[in-house]
Amino acid sequence: MAETVKKKVVLLGATGSIGGSTLRVLRAHADRLQLVGVAAHSSHTELAAICAEFNVPHATLSSEAAYSEAKAANSFPANTQLSCGEAGLLEVSTLPEADIVLVAVVGACGLKPTLAAIEAGKDIALANKELLVLGGAFVIEAAKRNGVRLLPTDSEHNAIFQCIEGHPQQHLEKLILTASGGQFRDTPVEQLAKVTPADATQHPNWSMGPKITVDSATMANKGLELIEAHWLFGLEPERLEVVIHPQSIVHSFAQFIDGSILAQLSPPSMTFAIQHCLLYPDRAPGVDATTDFSKAFSLDFKAPDMERFPCLQLAYDAMRTGGSAPAIFNAANEIAVERFLAHELPYLDIPRVIEHTLGKVNATPAADLEALLAIDSEAREAARRFATKDRLL
Repeated sequence: MAETVKKKVVLLGATGSIGGSTLRVLRAHADRLQLVGVAAHSSHTELAAICAEFNVPHATLSSEAAYSEAKAANSFPANTQLSCGEAGLLEVSTLPEADIVLVAVVGACGLKPTLAAIEAGKDIALANKELLVLGGAFVIEAAKRNGVRLLPTDSEHNAIFQCIEGHPQQHLEKLILTASGGQFRDTPVEQLAKVTPADATQHPNWSMGPKITVDSATMANKGLELIEAHWLFGLEPERLEVVIHPQSIVHSFAQFIDGSILAQLSPPSMTFAIQHCLLYPDRAPGVDATTDFSKAFSLDFKAPDMERFPCLQLAYDAMRTGGSAPAIFNAANEIAVERFLAHELPYLDIPRVIEHTLGKVNATPAADLEALLAIDSEAREAARRFATKDRLL
């Protein structure tokens, strides 16, 4: 019997929470998947351990300081070629032997390596929602031009992808994304002013990094996912909805013009979506146990309260404004959450920073990538200037 050809994987963001789930999938399916490149920001000890375990030939660190520490410690295996900075990230993203690049880095820094990977003809497993929010027009155009598959790895978009596959676009009525509502969905509004970073980084269902956990609490995360869904599936804002689903078992719905609704269900673990993308179009036994319908459980749904979650309303507004407004929304949110996590901004002022920045920066569509990155930079600077204790307190 001929030996199965392994799909060769590059993992950007290998030491984060998505990276950890990806490694579990790679361990379970070592007969099908081979890790050939990894990237992290500064966690060089963890990255070196990954390279040793998976015999990874190429690794890169975004932080030059971390790269210097790693070289001094001589911690990476002798057969691993270690690079650093933007050049190293672009090199790993475009490895000739790679078949698919899983983008799990947080924020806008994933845009350039993703575009480079697309231009190199690599399929993309996309777990970075900010990337399409910032540069959706450029990413979608590049993927079409290069015949590259964009495989959604966020649980909600992966659910939609599975529900609508094989159905003509004209049969689709709308998409309904589910949201847990985060850790403060039932907290009295008057108590939200006291929320601390420690409170906001403890999610009731999901194990995630600090930034995305805060975004889940404010529902900025769901706003970013709405914008991502717009780019991935080509639907206008009026056909994209959000419902609160505290159990995080139904990951999204697709409603068709005849009234039929399809949903994808699984426990709140990213391994399901990651495995689906990495093995696509094949399937194999999962890493985690799935939902057991022989045991009693409840599935609850309700509409989100926009007064409780103003970031979600601001995301809808940015999507309807169009142009560069979604990129401005994303940049302002990143700065506001960064300041909040640094104990420099009250929790309730996160949406105030976003709203101010959306009103301050011109949302004219960007003509090219350089112009888009300039708008992103301008929005970040406007958010930084506004997000100060003296101005907001």
